[in-house]
Amino acid sequence: MSTPAEYYRSLPPVSKFYGVACLMTTSAYYLQLYNPYNIALFYGLVLKRFQVWRLITNFFFLGQFSFPFAFRLLMIARYGVSLERGPFDKRTADYVWMFVFGALSLLVMAAVPYLWSPFMGGSLVFMLVYVWSREFPNARISIYGLVSMKGFYLPYVMLAVDLLLGNPLKPGILGMVVGHLYYFLTVLHPLAGGKFILKTPLWVYPFYCFYFILATHALNFYLKTLKPRSYDFLLLFCHKLVSFWGKGTQMNTPVQRDPSAGVAFRGRSYRLNGTRPSTTGQAETGSHAQAQQPNQADGVAFRGRSHRLNGR
Repeated sequence: MSTPAEYYRSLPPVSKFYGVACLMTTSAYYLQLYNPYNIALFYGLVLKRFQVWRLITNFFFLGQFSFPFAFRLLMIARYGVSLERGPFDKRTADYVWMFVFGALSLLVMAAVPYLWSPFMGGSLVFMLVYVWSREFPNARISIYGLVSMKGFYLPYVMLAVDLLLGNPLKPGILGMVVGHLYYFLTVLHPLAGGKFILKTPLWVYPFYCFYFILATHALNFYLKTLKPRSYDFLLLFCHKLVSFWGKGTQMNTPVQRDPSAGVAFRGRSYRLNGTRPSTTGQAETGSHAQAQQPNQADGVAFRGRSHRLNGR
């Protein structure tokens, strides 16, 4: 059984960041370090007093310490982590873009007075649950060990639980609508032959596109000219970091040599006179194969020198 520290280190980065941020926001509120009014979403204060942080901070408050708060946090730890390790494995930028798209869609919906809510974090969590239910529709899940069902019905059961607990249903419904919109634009519409219009923009790739390239070129002259060993170590460290976090394709990574590279073909060979087929072995390791001797040449397809495709 892993310790809490090992479990924390094993979490993927995006779900870990969002879950820890929500936990710290609620902890700071419990310690009376701030007033929730200062981070709530009010478009009047955003437009008139330019308090633009409210467009972001309202997504990190899931309520005070209570059973619904713990329930939301467990949903992030289970279904958010499952998404990041499953369909979004090695696609961290796409996973971040899903969060950004969900937050922007919820902010647009909140502009309608009837759909407005001061804190939209619960809706964002419901979006994660809905996307998970569409990605794992046949997964068997159990609710408190009492009810076993398929993963496709999970968001609706969560709505029923909120109804029984006396929580408002509007945040959950908004999250499901945004989740369905994301899943439709990224999966259903392209599969039906439509154009994939919700591609992850380049500005979502700061981890390994913008900041990595900018920092590398800024230190290029100093490290490469004065300390070449430090430059090589920095590049190797960044490549390892990108590979560990799964941010995307590594840049300038040395390509490993394929043992089968340069082999023209591999398979069964047949004589023209219809004799039994012989299975070819592994490719020759020498740079040039020796010419075959004219021994039993009847039925041989060709004779001559064989060359590797890479010319070595």
